[in-house]
Amino acid sequence: MTTATLADRIDQGRGIAPADLVLKGARVFDLVTGELVETDVAICGDTIVGVFGSYSGKREIDLSGKVLVPGFIDTHLHIESSLVTPFEFDRCVTPRGVTTAICDPHEIANVCGLTGIHYFLEASSLTLMDIRVQLSSCVPSTHMETTGARLMAEDLVPLMDHPRVIGLAEFMNYPGVLMKDPGCMAKLEAFKGRHIDGHSPLLRGRDLNGYIAAGIRTEHEATTHEEGLEKLRKGMRVLIREGSVSKDLHALVGLLTERHSPYLCLCTDDRNPLDIAEHGHLDWIIRTAIALGADPLATYRAASLSAAEAFGLKDRGLIAPGKRADIAVIDSLQGCHVSAVFAGGVEVSDAAFAARRTIPPVARQSVKAPRVEPHHFRAGGNRVETPVIGIVPGKIITPHLTFDIAPEDGDKKPDLERDLIRIAVIERHGVNGNRATGFVQGFGLKRGAIASTVCHDHHNIAVVGADYADMALAANRLSEIEGGFVVVEGGRVLAELALPVAGLMSLNSFEEVHRDLTALRAAAKGLGVVLEEPFLQLAFLALPVIPHLKITDHGMVDVDRFEVIP
Repeated sequence: MTTATLADRIDQGRGIAPADLVLKGARVFDLVTGELVETDVAICGDTIVGVFGSYSGKREIDLSGKVLVPGFIDTHLHIESSLVTPFEFDRCVTPRGVTTAICDPHEIANVCGLTGIHYFLEASSLTLMDIRVQLSSCVPSTHMETTGARLMAEDLVPLMDHPRVIGLAEFMNYPGVLMKDPGCMAKLEAFKGRHIDGHSPLLRGRDLNGYIAAGIRTEHEATTHEEGLEKLRKGMRVLIREGSVSKDLHALVGLLTERHSPYLCLCTDDRNPLDIAEHGHLDWIIRTAIALGADPLATYRAASLSAAEAFGLKDRGLIAPGKRADIAVIDSLQGCHVSAVFAGGVEVSDAAFAARRTIPPVARQSVKAPRVEPHHFRAGGNRVETPVIGIVPGKIITPHLTFDIAPEDGDKKPDLERDLIRIAVIERHGVNGNRATGFVQGFGLKRGAIASTVCHDHHNIAVVGADYADMALAANRLSEIEGGFVVVEGGRVLAELALPVAGLMSLNSFEEVHRDLTALRAAAKGLGVVLEEPFLQLAFLALPVIPHLKITDHGMVDVDRFEVIP
């Protein structure tokens, strides 16, 4: 589309000059009144200029029988967790109606710091979808992990007025906020009056009041109806999340009412190409919510208008004059099957993707882990009582379990009868070579090992296994392929996916990543794994700001006490 002048927009909106593009014959879902209205939509450059009338255009597209809705806004995600670059992510989800993504690049920032944030800022200006960046607030998320970089308030302040930046990304260290940690306070003070995104799982009552009083406006960690309602009542915008591991839609869908919808948004947080290909993205969340009984007007508001309002994006969220021409063409409100998309007035197509300029990736050769041997995974100690990380499928909250595991020959061995397998985290940034081991229950793994450098948020190597030799092979293989996922059994690599960009993103297409993930999932199930998404579930076992028990390279972490277990 050519750049339009203000005069062009006025004349085309008045109908005294033909519009650059007119979408004809469809019904527009008006998110103000809730009506479905048959009308032309006139577009000038990247802006909608005419609705609720008839227009002629230099180009006209007949969309009879279709429904037009505003382009969807994913209000919180880490593009790195899609396992592809921003350019492949664009090609993967924009055709599904997602025209704006508000990302926090803290995954890559924990590996390479400001280099990673600058990569996302530059890439965001080149994609068809509009990618907006929140500046990563927690690099690292706590003092109980080793990362490849540290970002302080003074590192972020020079970027706060960048045109692609919205504000400060999810403030994960909520205990640090409540305890008035100096580093946390410096970041909150620096971004005072700007958008600050939240992250406060299970936080309730007066502690929640204190957290919100720090200036935090939005939050995506509500996992129950009651928690979500309390956060709404206290003025937070609640982002209903449905990712590959964190699945909160069923618990929160009762909040999706016309009354609550101005303060509700939708997000995926972490969703990989396997789930996107098999189910969908925000389009899947929308049709699932409506099928569960959510009000369609409330759901589509949360997907666009309310999301735009929550993050100060006043130029989008409605099909109305003056708004950015972000439009999804769907079959019906209930089906939400997308047949065409316009992003900033550009019709999304293979040709449009091919016309984009791209930039080279960063953070290659970032896996600098020491080589490990099978004996490194032994766990000594004389105490029989042993902390064990529990897994709740579809949740990243992990119970703090306790089992009696008696040492044998100076080692507490995996107990497959009780589904107690070894978990270890190995520092891979070349900082200190830390290793920590523990136990986890819930994988169902009977043999072999699984390893990953996607290990939130420090992104060290995480490995689980029933066999120490296989665990060592899996961990060492990740260094050889610059990071990724590996499944090993009997001294042989069964499946792998290389993620050489910071150990987080593939250089391949999302279709190829989908293919490799399918093979990895099948290999994991062949080892007895019962989890639908074992790789991201593994990654979240190392995130020490999610209750209740986690593991980092420093050791097992009691999140409720906010300390490493001695």
